Amino acid sequence: MDEYRLSHDSLGEVRVPKEAYWGPQTQRAIENFPISGLRLPRRFIRAQGIIKWAAAKANQEVGALNRDRAKAIIQAADEVIEGRWDSQFVVDVYQAGAGTSQNMNANEVIAHRAQEILGGQIGDVHLVHPNDDVNMAQSTNDTIHVAIHIAGAEAVVHDLIPAISRAENMLKAKQKAWMNIVKTGRTHLQDAVPMRLGQEISGYVGALSYWRNVLSSGVEKLYAIGLGGNAVGTGINAHPQYKSKAIQYVSEKTGLPFHPPDYMFTFIQNLDAVLEVSGLMRGLATAVGKIANDLRLLSSGPRTGIAELKLPAVQPGSSIMPGKVNPVMAEMMNMICYQIIGYDATVQQAVAAAQLELNVMMPVIAYNFLSQISIMTNGLDAFTQKALTDLDIDIDRITGFVEMNTALATALNPYIGYDKAAEVAKTAFREGKTVRQVVLEQKLLTEEQINQALNLERITHPQHET
Repeated sequence: MDEYRLSHDSLGEVRVPKEAYWGPQTQRAIENFPISGLRLPRRFIRAQGIIKWAAAKANQEVGALNRDRAKAIIQAADEVIEGRWDSQFVVDVYQAGAGTSQNMNANEVIAHRAQEILGGQIGDVHLVHPNDDVNMAQSTNDTIHVAIHIAGAEAVVHDLIPAISRAENMLKAKQKAWMNIVKTGRTHLQDAVPMRLGQEISGYVGALSYWRNVLSSGVEKLYAIGLGGNAVGTGINAHPQYKSKAIQYVSEKTGLPFHPPDYMFTFIQNLDAVLEVSGLMRGLATAVGKIANDLRLLSSGPRTGIAELKLPAVQPGSSIMPGKVNPVMAEMMNMICYQIIGYDATVQQAVAAAQLELNVMMPVIAYNFLSQISIMTNGLDAFTQKALTDLDIDIDRITGFVEMNTALATALNPYIGYDKAAEVAKTAFREGKTVRQVVLEQKLLTEEQINQALNLERITHPQHET
């Protein structure tokens, strides 16, 4: 019995581990939801701390919370923000609807820590009460939703966008270094007209740039937060000035331009901004997955594949085939991209489950939304460091493929017409010759005309550039 303390909530008596900073409602959640062992991530816990910090400051300023309690709550919330009490956030992702257990987990941890700061005992609620003081002017219904916005915005701005930029900049360097290397283009996985390797890489740079810019714009939707809307949007039990002050303090703590939503009741009922940014994550995953797939194809081999690119060897590739090396970083990136698409599908379905004044699926929305940002950030950084940084080329193979490319006959169209050029291409393929050899043998053009028609510098010069 000494290992536990007796606590009480509105349903009665609960045994809570003696040293735990959580209280009876969190303990009930532990016992009721032994589902996955998954917890909401660090960024979400940080966001909860920011909300409680901002609420305490706002409530003190409007005269609703006395100075000593506010000061203790602010200190305890700061410790949560810093990560000191992460081990005390113990509620499973699959929990009570809307995240009531998660909100109470934060309220109880902060209240008991504040109680301790004021000289009281953990478990006592006479000096600082989880509901009356820490949760003052708040509801699960606004705070969990707001925490998703804060955590998502911070993760996109501080983690994801820099990771995209690092990958983009590395590819830009490759683009510049390889711009004068002519290679075979491929469409339908078949040989196509020549292009420059730098041009091919620029396609990847542009894709990352596009989604970085879209996400930079899309994240602004997360800055609208309905803190102060409380249970259904009316702000019951909150001081009239609480909302504006609390949101102001959230902005102060994060350095991001959070502001009240245009329509408070829309915010409380829906998670439209989260749905939108999640969809952008799906788009980014689609683009990054294509890049990873291309690098796998272009490095396939090393003897019997395309093998124009050489991905760094970072670990042995087979448990049975000695010496085999696989494109593991690209494969890892593909898996991440597929998982993100799955996360987004969960977010979409859960957002669609909103009913009347509330969406009760917020915990699973939070987990899937924040997880996709986290794994894409970590994946891109690993991919950049382990695959893109030392990505290399096989110049002899690239050049050899260009010489044997029958699609070079396309450049003959203005000289001998499509039909005759098609015959040249088929003859070259059938006889294992180059297009140049066939044209010379058949005396279709003079050597000067051939040199002009098959000038790779001219053929691959981007026509839209000056």
